[in-house]
Amino acid sequence: MTTVIKVENLGKLYQLGIKQAMRDSLRDVIVDALKSPFRRFTRLRGKDTDGDDFFWALEGVSLEVREGEVLGIIGRNGAGKSTLLKLISRITEPTRGSIKIRGRVSSLLEVGTGFHPELTGGENIYLNGSILGMSRAEISRKYDEIVEFAEIGRFIDTPVKRYSSGMYVRLAFAVAAHLEPEILIVDEVLAVGDASFQKKCLKKMGTVAREGRTVLFVSHNMPSVQNLTTRCLLLEKGQVVMTAGTEEVIKKYMNDVAQADAQPVMELAEHPGRLAGMTPALRRIWMTGGEGNIVNVAPMGGEVTFHVEYEIDGTARQPIVGLIFETIHGSRIYGINNKVAPGAQVTDAPSRGMLSCHVPSLPLIAGDYFITVTFARSAERDIDWIERAYRFTVMPADVYGTGHIPRDCLGILYGEWTFSA
Repeated sequence: MTTVIKVENLGKLYQLGIKQAMRDSLRDVIVDALKSPFRRFTRLRGKDTDGDDFFWALEGVSLEVREGEVLGIIGRNGAGKSTLLKLISRITEPTRGSIKIRGRVSSLLEVGTGFHPELTGGENIYLNGSILGMSRAEISRKYDEIVEFAEIGRFIDTPVKRYSSGMYVRLAFAVAAHLEPEILIVDEVLAVGDASFQKKCLKKMGTVAREGRTVLFVSHNMPSVQNLTTRCLLLEKGQVVMTAGTEEVIKKYMNDVAQADAQPVMELAEHPGRLAGMTPALRRIWMTGGEGNIVNVAPMGGEVTFHVEYEIDGTARQPIVGLIFETIHGSRIYGINNKVAPGAQVTDAPSRGMLSCHVPSLPLIAGDYFITVTFARSAERDIDWIERAYRFTVMPADVYGTGHIPRDCLGILYGEWTFSA
């Protein structure tokens, strides 16, 4: 099968702090080069003379993607996934290494990428098509289909600078997927859309792949990666950890995350799972057993309590903590918060406090689980959100007292059974 993307020894070096802004002008670059003629050479060899002012976002990355393949790219925040896609999309240039691409590339990396804010939605469709090298007649044949998919027919003649982020994403994806690129690159940006649109996009990407086109897909949603891709690349700290079948790579990734997060009391102030732009209000999370001792392992049907500490400037008014439970494979199975819980609705709460969620009988099959934690004040939107903040283990137990343990192949939850005639 034809190789359409070939990446060899790819590296991207970034400069941190204010020095980069100071060297933006041509004069500064020339002066800097004259002062230190060998500086660039030492940087490329990874022996930067300025120490911590530079870091490698990617280093020594090599991969091949075949025609018609759907490749998933996964890894924790800061692993280098988005940097890799930007390099392949030619949005930024590599510091070292080479990228060879066969075919037209359409990318959806950030909300509004490739759109001109002053142009209307319709005009941007033609602009993007032209960038891909399509004729006006080719774009016109796809125009109605793109507008219908994006669900923004009423606003197609409105400048896109007035679009909401959801409208931006719908139109951007519709353009990227329908203008027949040989290679479609999609980052986590789809998370901005609602659930029904995400499902629609995943279905469309599956159709694109079946048509023989190539898809590169980055996501933290492991079920989506599992359903869409056949092979995965796992990145960690800018380097390739593993490339193999999707199931094998996801298992490796989730096990690595579980081991890294396996702490009885998890400190959250600098947790890597915090979403961008959030206020670090969440401080710690831990679990206690029925006797009040701190644990991170509990039996099926066991009594547990989850405790979450928060701290924020000023009063918290009514603090709202949300817990979202998910499997080690990333499937969300349940969510709960204290917003409607009696006894936990505190008005004008202090700036620092703790909320606890008591579970009398843990209704989960044996296995490893993650908890995503959210924090809000009163009716405000979430101001802090940490993905997979805490990991705990459920051990097998004879919860029915029958000598039989519920099997994980039958699902995640179990319940009490009664009989009446």
